[in-house]
Amino acid sequence: MKTTVSSISEKGLPMLEKHRQQLIKDILDQQQFASVRSLTEKLNTSEATIRRDITKMAQRNEINKIRGGAESINSKPKKKHIASSAFMVDKTKRSETKKRIAERAVELCSDGDSIIINGGSSTYMMGEFLPKLDLNILTNSFVLANHITENSDNQVTLPGGEIYREQGIILSSYDNDCTEYYYGSMMFMGTPGIGKFGVMESDPLLIRSEQKLKKQAEKLVILADSSKFGNKSNFVFCPLSDVDILITDSDASNEDIAFFESKGVEVIVVEAVDS
Repeated sequence: MKTTVSSISEKGLPMLEKHRQQLIKDILDQQQFASVRSLTEKLNTSEATIRRDITKMAQRNEINKIRGGAESINSKPKKKHIASSAFMVDKTKRSETKKRIAERAVELCSDGDSIIINGGSSTYMMGEFLPKLDLNILTNSFVLANHITENSDNQVTLPGGEIYREQGIILSSYDNDCTEYYYGSMMFMGTPGIGKFGVMESDPLLIRSEQKLKKQAEKLVILADSSKFGNKSNFVFCPLSDVDILITDSDASNEDIAFFESKGVEVIVVEAVDS
């Protein structure tokens, strides 16, 4: 039986070779050069696997193999680069726990609600449970939008902007991208880290898009498994005072939960299954 990429990723197994190599090409097209070590970290795989990929791709003249890494065959970057990990890689990390967090997030919704879902691996998992409800959804995740439209009757709206394939999202540098015409009772989003400094983010362009979405929602709901606690990134998306609900897992310490609650955040805990 043929195995699809989505089924592999959702079970937490390694992604298919062709998709890993496409991500390598995308990374090189964006930043021109990447070392074996950096590709290993970005794609959550071994150096031996990355070296084999580079060799095969160089033989097909898709990239240039150089000492310690690889470079793009294109003389100029194809598009703007954003500092964010690849969606297909993030989907494989703690996937079962993320799925439980996502299911709990959907349980906060009721038929007829209008909600906003920011793109990301944690929020993508909500797609499995959204068909149970009749919702109006604004999302900047084209992979989630595609999943919802294929599997439910929910109304889906996408903002205007450029497609960032590696992250599976649509981003716009302009103010008028249609988000200002939308209202949501809740906005759901993941984060690379959350702690005393607030909700972290990795790139200013992501923050710009997410802030526009956040302005249109009454409540902000953060989906963050316990491994994100205390993680720091380059930027702060918002302080904890802006967070209404945090959904995490049972590997979170009592001290962490008490800290977030002391900041006025409602903390919902689901059982961890793949810690």
